[in-house]
Amino acid sequence: MPGSTLSPFRALTAAMLLAGAASHAAAQGVSDGEVRIGVLTDLSGVYSDASGRGSVLAAQMAIDDFVAQNKPNFKVKLLSADMQLKPDVGASIARTWFDREGVDMITDLPSSAVTLAVMNLAAEKNKVVIPTGPASLRITNDDCNETTIHWAYDEYSQGQGTARAITESGKKTWYFIEADYAGGKALRSGFEEAIKGAGGTVLGSSKHPLGAGDFSSQIVQAQASKADVIGLANAAGDTANLIKQTAEFGVTPKQVLAASLIHITDIHALGLKTAKGLFLTDGFYWDRNDTSRAWAQRFFDQRKKMPTIVQVGTYSAVLHYLKGVQAAGTDEAKATVAAMKKLPVNDVFAQNGQIRDDGRMVHDMYLYEVKTPEESTKPWDYYKLKAVIPASKAFRPIEQSTCKLVKK
Repeated sequence: MPGSTLSPFRALTAAMLLAGAASHAAAQGVSDGEVRIGVLTDLSGVYSDASGRGSVLAAQMAIDDFVAQNKPNFKVKLLSADMQLKPDVGASIARTWFDREGVDMITDLPSSAVTLAVMNLAAEKNKVVIPTGPASLRITNDDCNETTIHWAYDEYSQGQGTARAITESGKKTWYFIEADYAGGKALRSGFEEAIKGAGGTVLGSSKHPLGAGDFSSQIVQAQASKADVIGLANAAGDTANLIKQTAEFGVTPKQVLAASLIHITDIHALGLKTAKGLFLTDGFYWDRNDTSRAWAQRFFDQRKKMPTIVQVGTYSAVLHYLKGVQAAGTDEAKATVAAMKKLPVNDVFAQNGQIRDDGRMVHDMYLYEVKTPEESTKPWDYYKLKAVIPASKAFRPIEQSTCKLVKK
C-alpha cells in the first residue's frame, strides 16, 4: 500500500533477494565487460617461427574478425608473453594473468609440459585453456579437465597420416631420433602406435636435447640400424636442422625420412632441394582452396610468411572461443566451454569440426608430400595432397579415451 513500510525482517529478505538477483546477473554477463585472452607462446626459442609472433598476429586477426562480424556487447583484450618453454615460467605467467590481469582464456602453448602445468592451474581457477601447439594425448586423456580444449593436432593425428601411409607402402622398419622432452616422447608414441597398427616394427631410438645444434651421433646410430625409415620425433628448428644434417651424411635415398611434426616455415627454410619427397601430416595448407588462400594472404601481408597449423589453429581457437562467450552470455569458463561444444567449428581452419566430451576438437587432417623444385610453380608452393584423413580416423576414437569426463 502507498505509504506502507516493510518490517525489518521483510526488508532484509528483500535486500537479500535483490543482491542475489544482481549477483546472478553479473555471473551471467561478461566480467568487467571485457574478455581477456592470453597468447602464451615461444617468442625466442625453437618454436618461435611456428608459433610466436605469428600466433599473436593470428589471435588479433580472430578478434578483429569476430568484432566486425558479430558486433559483441563486450570488449576483447589480447595479452601475450614468452614462456621460454619452461613449465615453471609458463605457470607463473598464467597465475599472474589469472589473478592480476583477469585473463579468461590462454591459448597457443607450443610445449606439452608447459600446457599440462597451465591447464591444471586453469582448472583450479575456473579458466579456459585452448592449446594449439602441443601434441601430448595426456591433455585429453588422463589429465583432461572441464575447461581445456585441445585444438589443431596431437600425437595420434600425426601418426595416423604419415607413419601409417609409409608403413603400408612396404617400408616396415623404423628408427627414431627423438627430442628428449615430453613433446618428443608424445610424437614418437603416436607414430609408434600407427606403425605397429600397420604391421611395422620400431628397431630403436636415440634422443637429443631441445635446441640441439649437432645431431651427428644420432644420425650415425640411425644409419647403423639399417631401418627403412628414420622417424624424426621433434619439431620446428630441431627438425629442420636434423633434415639438413641427414642430407650432409647421405642418409637419403638409402633411408626414407619421416617428420612427425614439421611446419611450412621449416620447409621454406630448408628449400625444396633438401626437403623434396618428405611426407608430412598437416591440418592446414594455405593453397588448399580460395578461402585458405584469402586468409593466408592477409596473414602474409603482415608476417611475410605463410601461416603454420599452430598459427591458423590459434586464429580458429580464439574465434570459436569468442563465439562461445557470446552464445553463453558469459565468460564463466564452464558455461563458455559448454556453449563451444554445442557449436560446430566452421572457419578457415576446420569445416564441421566438433569438440568432444574429452575436450578434443576433431577435424579432417591431410597427408602431403613435399614437391620437387621442378614441381613448384610459385612462392610457397610446396605441398601436393596425397590423402584426406577424415576426422573420424584422424583422431583417437573417444571409446579409447581415458578421460574422466567421457561416459562409458
